[in-house]
Amino acid sequence: MSDKKPYGDDQLKILYTQEQIEETIGALGKKISADYAGLDLILVGVLRGSIYFLVDLTRKMHIPFAIDFISISHYSEQADSTGVVRITKDLDLSIADKHVLVVEDIVDTGLSLGYLLRNLKSRDPASLKVCTLVNVEARRIVEVPVDYKGFDAPNVFVVGYGLDYNEKFRNLQFIAQFDRP
Repeated sequence: MSDKKPYGDDQLKILYTQEQIEETIGALGKKISADYAGLDLILVGVLRGSIYFLVDLTRKMHIPFAIDFISISHYSEQADSTGVVRITKDLDLSIADKHVLVVEDIVDTGLSLGYLLRNLKSRDPASLKVCTLVNVEARRIVEVPVDYKGFDAPNVFVVGYGLDYNEKFRNLQFIAQFDRP
């Protein structure tokens, strides 16, 4: 971990640098390309946080694939504790008999991802796996599979590289601990 580095805010402490992220995504792209070679793959990006990760991941993959997006929203601010979610943007592509890789920015409690995986599994994909850039095992409430992960993060609030606080900080090129006000 690096020292505090202001990015318009002295509440940021860098956990993963741009270079570490690029190296990690390169390794993930290589592994996913090898594992899915010759298969009919659909990458499902979970909006909005996964966009930066998904774009860079696809640039490191060397196999054919399709991309689609899904968006989940919580009914209340207590979603972390209740797990009540709804789909606000559904897939445009059929995933039946396709190999599906869900691409997430972060997996923490597992509540939203658990809901999403149950929903997608009901659509009869050939396989269904998860790739996340940040995994926070210490916050897990619902056990969910994480087949590909970039970083095992400590139990802190993180921003950057798609991760946000009130829709801010997504554009940081690093991932930082954010001490919320």
